[in-house]
Amino acid sequence: MVKFPSHNILVRILSVLSPLSLLLMWEFLARIHAIDTRLLSSPSLIFQSLVPLLLSGELLYNTLVSVQRVIWGFFAGAIPGVILGMSMGLSPLLRSAIEPMIAATYPIPKLAVMPLILLIFGIGETSKIFTLAIGVFYLVVINTMAGVLNIDKIYLDVAKNFGASRKDFYLTVAFPGALPMIFAGLKLGMGMALILIVAAELSAAKAGVGWMIWRAYDMFDIEQMFTALITLSVLGYFFSVILDVIERWVLPWKEQS
Repeated sequence: MVKFPSHNILVRILSVLSPLSLLLMWEFLARIHAIDTRLLSSPSLIFQSLVPLLLSGELLYNTLVSVQRVIWGFFAGAIPGVILGMSMGLSPLLRSAIEPMIAATYPIPKLAVMPLILLIFGIGETSKIFTLAIGVFYLVVINTMAGVLNIDKIYLDVAKNFGASRKDFYLTVAFPGALPMIFAGLKLGMGMALILIVAAELSAAKAGVGWMIWRAYDMFDIEQMFTALITLSVLGYFFSVILDVIERWVLPWKEQS
């Protein structure tokens, strides 16, 4: 009797074959000159550019600089976002006062306020971290508030009937009940932080993956630019896996459903 691979094994195989097939197709099109390698390069040329950057330590150094900025910006935006989101979900008065301001300012492109951020915080690390933080903050606060509002009202009534304090409402009702939506906001926020790091490192930065992209653009070094872009995609996947692991640990029932 023929035994077929389990569903999990098939998923893992496909997750490897999918990007690999894309790279092979890219290389094939480059070899037959179906694409202009001066603009789109090829995986083999990018790999040739990657090796010296790895051996010299330049790529690792710039990656660590960007990772540090992303982590600081992520926490600077996520922590107040979770706290304010829970407060808005629990308090109709606070929600009525703040929600219109969030709705009005959220659509403003974060890059559009970068000149103002630079004027206020200067060209140091603070301006870069703040740029990432505001992008993370909106996504986290909106998802957290939605998570609290979606909690079944009976849980709030039970807590109220048992004389729960404001602290109990936050820690035993709002926070656990909103955790699935909070993690959704955190994942979106991390993606936004990685998007904004490129723009943040454009302004008077001397290191970072975003800085590498802009420097490669100025020098028309397409291979180095793709190397930096691939590094960002790897970072995005790495942070996504970390958040998924934490979510499965915090919310084991979600994995089973």
